[in-house]
Amino acid sequence: MARKSAIVIGAGIVGIATARALAQKGYSVQVYERNHKASGASVRNFGMVWPIGQPAGKLYDRAIRSRNCWREIGEKGNLWHDSVGSLHLAYNQMEWQVLQELFEIFKESGREVTLLNKDQVNTRSGIAKKENCLGGLFSAEEIIVDPREAIHYLPEYFAETMQIKFHWGKAVTFVSSGMIRYGLQQAYADLIIICSGSDFKTLYPEEFEKFPLTKCKLQMMRLMEEGTPRIGPALCGGLSLIHYPSFKAAPSIHALKKFYEEEMNEYLKCGIHVMVSQNHTGHLTIGDSHEYGLSPDPFDRQHINDLILKYLDQFASLKNPRLVETWNGVYGKFTNDQTELFFSPEPGVHILNGVGGNGMTMSFGLAEECMETI
Repeated sequence: MARKSAIVIGAGIVGIATARALAQKGYSVQVYERNHKASGASVRNFGMVWPIGQPAGKLYDRAIRSRNCWREIGEKGNLWHDSVGSLHLAYNQMEWQVLQELFEIFKESGREVTLLNKDQVNTRSGIAKKENCLGGLFSAEEIIVDPREAIHYLPEYFAETMQIKFHWGKAVTFVSSGMIRYGLQQAYADLIIICSGSDFKTLYPEEFEKFPLTKCKLQMMRLMEEGTPRIGPALCGGLSLIHYPSFKAAPSIHALKKFYEEEMNEYLKCGIHVMVSQNHTGHLTIGDSHEYGLSPDPFDRQHINDLILKYLDQFASLKNPRLVETWNGVYGKFTNDQTELFFSPEPGVHILNGVGGNGMTMSFGLAEECMETI
């Protein structure tokens, strides 16, 4: 009996993860990508696989499932990954109170967390600022990949290990049940999955308009400091505590947010919270900001980058960092609390989108879950 066939449109992390999940189900899979290599949000991020940011239950379980996929690929293939965990720091009593509450909540639910005093923070981190540090919350569950290398490596790996075929530079402009069209050519498959990222206009635009979707533009940077040691865990300042859903579990989080609204309102207006990850070459990825709208402008604002660097200096000690690159990325996001979009606009066609800024963390687990339902 002939194998069922599937076409995936889009070779960002969601599309790659979907292709993998379909191949695991026995489909013969082909992926069509409009660019000659992935160049969107999937390569413009920290490379953080970030279970700590997900609330208990389905989303946290999905993040762990994805994290395990990354580890398996890294161990079986030639993908650099670093299981360094994450470290959230406190530099005032309100932040410290939230971290203590989260430690008790996370520990009770079985997460791999440790509450660190000031001395333990400095032992664990290569760059955490000692002055005024009250302590930190360490989680052992997060891993770092280099998104640029990882997203370009995965197609090669899955082509070799799962016989997934990738077609680059092929912009799919029309889809119907069982068929796609790109340029003057057509291709056919039993199943078609559209993973178009922030492009809501090319395929089924009238369907996307039914959902409360917007776009998020973020600004990021890479720094390099000659002689910088390995920094250890990915490092996060206090502003990150009001960014991730999992931290809402802390009873004191509302008081902390109010404090930031009064003392750091400019940061909140720009959607800034600051984190640092390190790749295998020693480069430090720094960010980020969050600006929302369906037509984000393409221009980076130096003022935003200055604010990010200023806040970084409050919790990280870098002696003489050199700015290597700046960029912005854009991803699709719901304006409500919905965490993903998966539906069928017509028989044999599905759309998987709307994962927000959680693509690296959630895509492998989400794709497995969704493809199990087909």
